[in-house]
Amino acid sequence: MKKGSNPYSRFSFKPTRIITLGLFLFLIFVSTKGWTQTKTNQAPDQNPAKKEKPDFSNLPKNPRKAVLLSAIVPGAGQVYNGKAWKAPILYAGIMADVYFIGYNNKRYQTFRSALFAFDDGDKSQFPSLNREALVRNVDYWRQNRDMTILLLAVIYALNLVDANVDAHLSGFDISDNIGLKITPGTPPLVASSAPVGLTFNFILK
Repeated sequence: MKKGSNPYSRFSFKPTRIITLGLFLFLIFVSTKGWTQTKTNQAPDQNPAKKEKPDFSNLPKNPRKAVLLSAIVPGAGQVYNGKAWKAPILYAGIMADVYFIGYNNKRYQTFRSALFAFDDGDKSQFPSLNREALVRNVDYWRQNRDMTILLLAVIYALNLVDANVDAHLSGFDISDNIGLKITPGTPPLVASSAPVGLTFNFILK
């Protein structure tokens, strides 16, 4: 060992190393803290707020009940809403559509059977029609049948929508409380000859 040498010199730290080590530890601390906060902020809420259910208690008619009644028995929701006159119109539309469903399906089945018979060599059902004409008729009546079935589904859906809308509108005042009064009036003008006009007054009773 050299004279005057410090035995602990190899274990000593220079100021730059101390500052570097301190900055490194500080960055680790900040990064860890930031990661922890981010994870905490992104954690799902354990008690999510429940969606408030619509309150129909203030309405004279309950829309849910009206829709449920119309879903079980078409027209029942309209009767519940006090619009019983809509039920016969609804059933008239349903009965007419069901009739056309049966009619179109019957024609479809007739031409379909004739087409199968034509392919088997039997042309007695429609002797004046060739195979292409039979195919066109089969497609035509099948499309008509499918459209009338779709129309029946639309009528059923409109039945539910109408019951729901009428129940919601049952809470609105639609009575004749708005009046219109027409009176003659003369607007104040500076000119000597002022024209005579009409004044419209809306009166809320």
